[in-house]
Amino acid sequence: MRLSFKIYGSVQGVGYRWFVKETAEKHSVAGWVRNALDGSVEGEAQGGVPALDGFLGELKTGHPWARVDKAETQEMLDREGPDKDFHIKPTV
Repeated sequence: MRLSFKIYGSVQGVGYRWFVKETAEKHSVAGWVRNALDGSVEGEAQGGVPALDGFLGELKTGHPWARVDKAETQEMLDREGPDKDFHIKPTV
């Protein structure tokens, strides 16, 4: 399963993207994350449903210095040739 996610709140300037990357690796989730110009953090994640559930749950509550106000997700079509790892992209 593949989905896009967007996390709103105090999530920039606190190491949140690195936290997302580490959390993805912990849950065996592939994809990417980046800061968005509106102050949110966005990305895509791919993995099994239990892995994605654990990943998203931890993103909402697991970072000690971030404050998550809202999290949005949307299911996507799987791409041909799934991502192999999780990486941080430049801010857009």
